[in-house]
Amino acid sequence: MGAALGPGQTPLMTSLELLGLITAAMLLQMALGIGVVLRRRQATSRALRPGTVSPSPGRADKADDTASAWAGWREFRVVQRVLEDLQGAQCSFYLQPVDGQPLPDFRPGQYLTFRLDLGTGAVPCAAASRTLTRCYSLSDGPSPAHYRITIKRMPAPAEQPAERPGLASTHFHDHVQVGDVLRVKAPAGHFFIDPDPDVPVVLIGGGIGITPMMSMLRWCVQHQPQRPVHLFYGLRSSRDHAFKRVLEDLATSAPSLRLHVVYSRPGAEDLLGRDYQHLGHVEVDLLRRTLPHGRHQFYVCGPAAMMQTLVPALADWGVATADIHYEAFGPASVKVPGLPGEPLTAAAASFEVKLQRSGRTLTWNGQETSLLEFVERHGVEVASGCRSGGCGSCETRLLEGRVHYPQAPDHEVAPGHCLLCVGRPASALVLEA
Repeated sequence: MGAALGPGQTPLMTSLELLGLITAAMLLQMALGIGVVLRRRQATSRALRPGTVSPSPGRADKADDTASAWAGWREFRVVQRVLEDLQGAQCSFYLQPVDGQPLPDFRPGQYLTFRLDLGTGAVPCAAASRTLTRCYSLSDGPSPAHYRITIKRMPAPAEQPAERPGLASTHFHDHVQVGDVLRVKAPAGHFFIDPDPDVPVVLIGGGIGITPMMSMLRWCVQHQPQRPVHLFYGLRSSRDHAFKRVLEDLATSAPSLRLHVVYSRPGAEDLLGRDYQHLGHVEVDLLRRTLPHGRHQFYVCGPAAMMQTLVPALADWGVATADIHYEAFGPASVKVPGLPGEPLTAAAASFEVKLQRSGRTLTWNGQETSLLEFVERHGVEVASGCRSGGCGSCETRLLEGRVHYPQAPDHEVAPGHCLLCVGRPASALVLEA
């Protein structure tokens, strides 16, 4: 029993009351902690949600930033060139806006569209200069000061040495110098990283397909340092190895990154375990052996041979279609049931496609994934750039009929026109091509 209270004394706090105050304080502290975690997770989730932009270091997440992307063409000055591999075939170009205004953020994995004016000397037998539209992946994380692209010089095909080398890549390597001004469209593209920090990421780049992976990797390391990232980079040897020192430094400094470099033809000076971790190619068997069990988000970008084998193999392995994201460069097409880019089935309706300028009447039967592939297979040449609905190079007058887009293109299609690279017939067509 407690001691009796004297005159004028008030009762001391009981043990039960003290316990209640302590409990209330602990609950308040827990609630504040949970609120902070939820706000951080919501900010990360907002970072790459469609219609918004990803936050850059030191920049407030303000509404002004989300509306700062520009329409049409904007002038950028080349402020730096950096060769990224030993043989000098891959060059990074750092770009700053001529108007000096801050740059909008982008979703890591997206690309820039360029309009290039080539002189007559760049096009054999050309009587006048030629304008090309080309798209190149951003190869760095978002920055308010500059963008970076990395371009590989494309030689003539080894099996067809008489063919011309890549016009646009040759132009960049041989003619675009520091101080030059280029016309550029705002970042675009549907190939970008999912911001969910709870799902580990597998980035797979083949050759110059490493460029969008560098953007995704940089963003993850900076904004989600605890998120597991597995990078598989397939190439021939150390002579083709772009960003070699950068990747090795990141693998050392970022504990959540697992780097898997795969050489198919290592040179005599290349050392297994130092320069590369695996011999051969990036294949599903390698992924099976090296990835931990559980769900992953896969992002794949590379040449035709990689895309046409690896992406379907991931689906066959049992990876959910929602977890497979890919972007092919060049004319590669990927045909995987249930994935974007799936061709129409054999049971789909056939449509007559008339090409007015070419004087051809063809029959669409769903074998190709797009009208561009369809006309090319029949020997009809059409200007094209990104082949993914971003640049508008293949925009063609639609004289009759309807064209369906499985995924809305980034390029704003003019009335009475269609984009061949991502369009499919929804009826009989008459095209100006």
